[in-house]
Amino acid sequence: MARNFKRLGQVALAASLLALGACDAASDKPAATANGKSWNAFRDTFLKGYFPLNPTFAVYQGKHDFDGRLPDWSPEGLEKQAAFLEQAIADAKAFDGPLTDAERFERDYLIKVAEGQLFFLRDTDFAKKNPAFYDGALDPNVYIARPYADAETRMKAFIAYAENVPAAAAQIKRNLELPLPATFVRYGAAGFGGFADYYTGDAKAAFAEVKDVALQQRFDEAAAKAAAAMKDLANHIQSQPGTPGGFALGAERFSKMLLTNEGVDTSLEELEAIGRADLRRNQDALKAACARYAAGQTIIDCMKRMASNKPADGPVAEARRQLPMLRAFLVEKDLVSIPGTEEAQVQESPPYNRQNSAYIDIPGPYETGLPSVYYISPPDPSWDRQTQLDFVPGTKDLMFTTVHEIWPGHFLHALHSNRAESIFGKLFVGYAFAEGWAHYTEEMVWEAGLGDGDPEMHIGQLSNALLRNCRYLSAIGLHTQGMTVEQSEQLFKEECFQDEGNARQQAARGTYDPLYLNYTLGKLMIRKLREDWTKGDRTKWKAFHDEFLSYGGPPIPMVRAAMMKEDAPRAVF
Repeated sequence: MARNFKRLGQVALAASLLALGACDAASDKPAATANGKSWNAFRDTFLKGYFPLNPTFAVYQGKHDFDGRLPDWSPEGLEKQAAFLEQAIADAKAFDGPLTDAERFERDYLIKVAEGQLFFLRDTDFAKKNPAFYDGALDPNVYIARPYADAETRMKAFIAYAENVPAAAAQIKRNLELPLPATFVRYGAAGFGGFADYYTGDAKAAFAEVKDVALQQRFDEAAAKAAAAMKDLANHIQSQPGTPGGFALGAERFSKMLLTNEGVDTSLEELEAIGRADLRRNQDALKAACARYAAGQTIIDCMKRMASNKPADGPVAEARRQLPMLRAFLVEKDLVSIPGTEEAQVQESPPYNRQNSAYIDIPGPYETGLPSVYYISPPDPSWDRQTQLDFVPGTKDLMFTTVHEIWPGHFLHALHSNRAESIFGKLFVGYAFAEGWAHYTEEMVWEAGLGDGDPEMHIGQLSNALLRNCRYLSAIGLHTQGMTVEQSEQLFKEECFQDEGNARQQAARGTYDPLYLNYTLGKLMIRKLREDWTKGDRTKWKAFHDEFLSYGGPPIPMVRAAMMKEDAPRAVF
């Protein structure tokens, strides 16, 4: 996954949709055949070709010679990417040079990355239907929020980006086949329309310090044209009423998605049973915690009481207070190594990217000395007052969002992955690994003593766990069982006790992010691996966590096979 842990992580289709395709920059041919090449030469040729055709991915990794460029989303460009991936997989499988164990692992890692990305190009109609296919790569936040260079340099990069937006918007407009599913229409209108407002609003304000009048004029001209193109695109996808269905992958493609992206070949029936068992486990724990915290009250009233304990000065200020406490807890309990001295910042998310309540933007492995930013979204102003109030998390609920995003979730994971021995571990961090780890840490720190047994704290942890349980079951239901968006909303409210705003948002997300079951899917695989590797010995948790994180972010079954010395990767829950 790119180090932009957001959107589809919300992130993730992030690994699969932000970083699509690659080919040799000089010849437009795949990475190379293996004969006569070392593995490192083979791998480096692949990456050398990968970055030019995936310029946004490259920029987010810190390769700023690609600043301002956007992918080729023409049918020809998408076909070139898919054809390359097919050939790259074949070449990697046929590699006949000598391989160390580490190189063999990296070879298999490359194959899985390519297979996962190829699935979305060959096996889905996302390029024709799903705005999420595009909006991650359109995100200009790197130029605005990352101080990788002086403001004038970044402003020039943004201008180059903005000048490329109209052509990209035209490609997207040609690709999208109307009518779109209603949830896709809302997502695309908010995303593309939000970009339009951002270009001439917050982005303009971000470069106010640049005094070059000519450059400011060029910015205004480019931003105006980019905004007009995005508004036109947003209007286009809203020009026909959205359909209630049309988003489902179907059982066969959903299973293939899990196999190609995460190495999971477990049957859908078994996966559903596993998810329902974890839902019941968390519901039972919530019932017990509420009996202590709100004796005699219903579960709904118990959750409302926890949620009503709002941060007095807002979630951004509260999250800033939580960071040093959580880091100190990790050190005190000796749960995992903390490499480096980097710290994270907390900010309100920009208007164009509020489809998810919280996410983190982490500089890539080619950046040095830059801050990571944990973004928290305010409620949608179009919602009624009560729904807006309900959307703001309680302090204990927010605590576990901060655990998830920072200590010891995504931010700590990135500190480790940026130091991985494999370049693939640094660059390609998969959805289930990233979100599974971050979600796993929520329960892990509670088990390690965060909150000293306080039932309100436990309810905050369980609220987050139940949210992910309903994502898991909604993904399967929406894409393989004919579940409607309205039925998914009810699931979130009735089984996972989520408020109206979150239920609405999460049900919609499941339609355009079918991999959002990966939070629970990854968590359960990590918990089982920890149990098997440590044999139940809690004194080995730190060693387990450090070893697990050292791999970067491949499919978890690959990590299991390596850590357990098994012959072949397999998913175990």
